[in-house]
Amino acid sequence: MTIARTFLWTPAPDDDFSTIPLPFDPKTVFGKTRAPVVVAIGTHSFRSTVTTMGGVPWVPFRKSNRVAAGVTDEAGPIQVTLTLDETERTVAVPTDLAHALAAMPGAREAWDAQSFTARREQAEAIEEARRPETRAKRIQSALDSIRKKLE
Repeated sequence: MTIARTFLWTPAPDDDFSTIPLPFDPKTVFGKTRAPVVVAIGTHSFRSTVTTMGGVPWVPFRKSNRVAAGVTDEAGPIQVTLTLDETERTVAVPTDLAHALAAMPGAREAWDAQSFTARREQAEAIEEARRPETRAKRIQSALDSIRKKLE
């Protein structure tokens, strides 16, 4: 059985569009507060996790997803559908990061133990680097964060 909730969201004129507040209690609908969800806006969808700040549940709405969904400052009411994401969350590890993790004892296990979001953001940052120097710097940053976890 698919668990989903659809609602209309009207961003405030001064909204920075970085979050989508939920007009319902995710624990009641999805069975947990920090529910993994698939967010669908128009024909665009992305995976995320519900979070709560100040008692208000919301999902992050990154710029890349805003652009892909065609959401602009002039957007009126936007139909948002959240579906409980019950599929395994995996992240493709960039080859050069995988080699670097393999060279550090325990690093791959520590990387795999991070949250889906942390792994996805690190992998995306590395893959989106346009210059080799930037890519190397981002790999080093990922390794530094793993090294701290291993200490």
